[in-house]
Amino acid sequence: MSSVPAADENEIDEAKERAHFQAVVNAFRYYKLCCLDRIHKSEKIISVLPKSHQERLTKYQAYLTKFKNCLDVNNSIVHLIIKHVDTMFENVDHSIDVAETNGAEKFGCNYNNCEITVQKQHKMQHDVEKVQSVLKNIVRDWSEMGAPEREQCYQPILDELEDRYPIEDFSNRSQVKVLVPGAGLGRLAWEVAARGFTCQGNEFSLFMLFASNFILNKCHEANQYMVYPWLHQYVNHMTSEHQIVPAKFPDVSPSCHQSNFSIAAGDFLKVYTLTDEWDCVATCFFIDCAPNVIEFIERIYDILRPGGMWINLGPLLYHYSDMPNEISIEPPYDILVDIIKDVGFEMVKQRTGVKTKYAQNPHSMLQHEYDSVYFVCMKPYA
Repeated sequence: MSSVPAADENEIDEAKERAHFQAVVNAFRYYKLCCLDRIHKSEKIISVLPKSHQERLTKYQAYLTKFKNCLDVNNSIVHLIIKHVDTMFENVDHSIDVAETNGAEKFGCNYNNCEITVQKQHKMQHDVEKVQSVLKNIVRDWSEMGAPEREQCYQPILDELEDRYPIEDFSNRSQVKVLVPGAGLGRLAWEVAARGFTCQGNEFSLFMLFASNFILNKCHEANQYMVYPWLHQYVNHMTSEHQIVPAKFPDVSPSCHQSNFSIAAGDFLKVYTLTDEWDCVATCFFIDCAPNVIEFIERIYDILRPGGMWINLGPLLYHYSDMPNEISIEPPYDILVDIIKDVGFEMVKQRTGVKTKYAQNPHSMLQHEYDSVYFVCMKPYA
């Protein structure tokens, strides 16, 4: 049985990493093309309807033209996000292999008269949907429109930190180290650091990392940019205007404080291996992202110092559930609590039925809302 030398394995891993990086960049580049295809679909359907029906849809056709203008605005943001990504990571060569482009060249078409082949569309659509999700997450984390969701999801965690580490007893909060795994676009971690704590966010998704890098390092003024987050939701609108509601971002200047704040890229289980390192781990909509949630619980326990706190808020969606070729365990909350205690945590506080939303269009007829769980537990002193 032959084996692959370690050096060759490293080269293979690096090649896969570069390929993945490029695929994510391409998803941002092809965002407009794939989204235009959806608008063109509506236009084509209307064009073959009876003339009388077309006349009754005149106002809607005018909105489709507006959608294209809004798409141009979104596309400008999308390309700003990836403008400097090739220099994001130190000591890693991720030079983009195609000169700055809107992506049309690879499809051999232009935006005004574009047909994406079925094969290419299917190849890109999944990743482009992730780009669309990034735009909605920008609004959730960094716009005034997203403030109600942040109040639901982030404020209980921030309040707990304030209660556990009152400024009267912790005049130098920078000595308290807080980790936020699954940091997304970084707002929760940023808010923790804004309260004086030393905080590091951790994120695995390149889609999120590209966008957070842009917001945290390239946005220097409040409400500097605008995006249309609900442009790609074609159903459950009371009015056509609700589909093209804009949101300005960021609602605050993210560069106000940076010395006690950082973002680390990578797999949570691989990045954080040092034991007794953190005073607090704050997780929001995170623990159900693991194929094996027990691994997350055990790792959080290991990296906390004795007396350290784990604050969690979120549902149990279990993202890997029923995903082909993936393992997944999905313990309900009561069993999850037993596991948390069995690992060694002391449960300090629990609350169920916490109403939370995630990147929801506030104007939509359809609202997804979670009855999330909120708990605080402590790693006991030896």
